[in-house]
Amino acid sequence: MNKFLFKHIDNSGLIVFRIVFGLLCFLESVGAVFTGWVRRTLIEPEFTFSFIGFEWLQPLPGNWMYAYYILMGIFGLLVMVGYKYRFSMFMFATMWTATYLMQKSSYNNHYYLLFILSYLMVFLPANRYASLDVKFNPSLKRISMPSWCKWIFVIQLFILYTYASIAKIYPDWLDTSVVALLMKGRAYYPIIGDLLQQEWIHYFIAYGGILFDGLIIPLLLFKPTRKYAFFASIFFHLFNSIVFQIGIFPYLSLAFSLFFFSPKTVRNIFLKKKKLYTANEVKVPTYNKLLIAVFSIYFLIHIALPLRIHYFEDNVLWTEEGHRLSWRMMLRAKNGSATYTVIDEATNNAIPIKLSDFLTKKQQRSASTKPDFIWQFAQHLKQHFAEKGISVKVYVRAYVSVNGKPSKPLIDSKVDLANEEWYHFKHHDWILPSK
Repeated sequence: MNKFLFKHIDNSGLIVFRIVFGLLCFLESVGAVFTGWVRRTLIEPEFTFSFIGFEWLQPLPGNWMYAYYILMGIFGLLVMVGYKYRFSMFMFATMWTATYLMQKSSYNNHYYLLFILSYLMVFLPANRYASLDVKFNPSLKRISMPSWCKWIFVIQLFILYTYASIAKIYPDWLDTSVVALLMKGRAYYPIIGDLLQQEWIHYFIAYGGILFDGLIIPLLLFKPTRKYAFFASIFFHLFNSIVFQIGIFPYLSLAFSLFFFSPKTVRNIFLKKKKLYTANEVKVPTYNKLLIAVFSIYFLIHIALPLRIHYFEDNVLWTEEGHRLSWRMMLRAKNGSATYTVIDEATNNAIPIKLSDFLTKKQQRSASTKPDFIWQFAQHLKQHFAEKGISVKVYVRAYVSVNGKPSKPLIDSKVDLANEEWYHFKHHDWILPSK
């Protein structure tokens, strides 16, 4: 184990990845400002649906979230050029984590991946070459790294893609009905809109997605298939970028290929002046047992998190319990409607509630179809009226359709959600059964 993890290998892949990763962090941050994402998601809403337990994390007032994201982008640039690397990486990771936890209306798996990677990168020696840190302090310069610095990415990606593949193996994906629904919303795309409505394309996306996610890591690790797997990755991720418009994720995924090709290939393409490390020394640090223990726990957690859906009652597609942090990507289409009834406990009178008075259109969709959002909005209404000195009960009547199926009631309309507790690892009985 020590020889496998602590044998030194050339660090060209990690150095180039740091440069690309920092650039993508910058583009993600600044792009969120200029595309209007920050305005729509963090400035315009009256409040944001944070991860439950992090309600205290709310956006800065006024237009300060613009400055927040610009500063985060600057830290991304500093990571790219390798200046005060660990501090810059830690600051980006902390700021990104805060924005990740303070809103989930725009939840995306690549936001979660970026959150994980940012903290991993803090601990990696990614500034030991081609960095301003080395320029100002030449003693930092190294051309090698322990092999665990490579394998931490490989194992993380294997977990991610394996769960993404397994999650797709369910009836609505296999019969392509969910893919057809996802593509229907893209019929207006110029040039490719009509093509995306073709049945054979739906089968290609459905089964190609399962095969790609399930096989891409083994195929990249196996030298005879590596080149073909890389070309397949380019097509797959560019297709996702164009069709699903999921930000930096496709390009970040392509950047991971740096850890699968030989260091010599990476150096010859990107760092031609760098000396190639070939000594293969094994340097076991004094903290090796602690490091192995920490990473073992880390990966066990990431293996366990997606499995928690099996400990909740009913189907995760319906309840959403365990959906996040599980690499369940682009798997279902949900729509529905919800009516919130607020009752003044003192007078027993109903208080009219109009969702548009409290929520943006995107928030309204989530507060009509996702149980955790519905519960949180009920809590928000309770607090809203409590500030006016009114104690209330909140009842919800919601009808939801999953993957185009007939709408069914989602919430027990006889339960006062304002006075219900939330449980992270327990099914909520006020979510009605899917069958």
